Amino acid sequence: MLKVLHSGFFTSIQDCGRFGYREYGVPVSGAMDSYSSQFANAVLGNDANDAVLEMTMSGGTFQFFAPTLIAVAGGFMHPKLNDKPIKHNIPIVVKANDVLRFGFVETGLRTYVAVKGGFKTKCVLESRSQYKSITNTAKLNKGDVLLYNGFNDELKPFNASVSYDDSVLISQQIEVFKGPEFNRLTAIVQQRLLNTSLQVSKNHNRMAYQLVPLLVNDLQSILTTPVLPGTVQLTPNGNLIILMRDCQTTGGYPRVLQLTEQGINRLSQKNSGSGLIFKLVN
Repeated sequence: MLKVLHSGFFTSIQDCGRFGYREYGVPVSGAMDSYSSQFANAVLGNDANDAVLEMTMSGGTFQFFAPTLIAVAGGFMHPKLNDKPIKHNIPIVVKANDVLRFGFVETGLRTYVAVKGGFKTKCVLESRSQYKSITNTAKLNKGDVLLYNGFNDELKPFNASVSYDDSVLISQQIEVFKGPEFNRLTAIVQQRLLNTSLQVSKNHNRMAYQLVPLLVNDLQSILTTPVLPGTVQLTPNGNLIILMRDCQTTGGYPRVLQLTEQGINRLSQKNSGSGLIFKLVN
């Protein structure tokens, strides 16, 4: 098992998400950066849906009580095992009583830790992803204990790393499709939407990212319609809101764009003040 000695700013258990329950108003949830989460699992030979730790902005401190292998991917939070720096993107041998520690993020925003075989937390509605009102808590807290299957086979150091595409951490291009209401925008507003350099505002979390500056438009709210993670909504006052993994299932603002999966992953690694520009793809 693993014990949380310090939880960091916002650390939770996530897998690929909770599908098949949106008709009941249940968000998909899941890892904000699915690429980095699944990459960490792939390094260990895990299933892509195995549960991982997701840390945001600053990392936690964790003690292991059974030998295993771990892998770290995503944002760089200066990971250390027993106070010795460790690398990203390779299997790391962990022994009983070892302590894994992270600091503040330097590159990106979110870091993922996979354990061999995945964390065995409670499965609710076919997912282990934490979400308030679906699971007992939305995040991990000091003193929490997480179960995993001990792994003793071939516990030896690894040096070869798998190629990780770090554009998810540094690229400013956010790939998008046209949304259902895109063609209701005037040609001028469409051009502004696709050619304006935008920034992530201070208002961003697992539910949504808000951007600045405001985009002047004359679209009014619409009837409540389905929305998805990655839906870009434009409010009547010109506020751009990008829905993320924990978003609601319906909304009443025009859906002007829809992020690709890669676009969601890249956006999830951006912090307040980070620049971005939308890139329209077919």
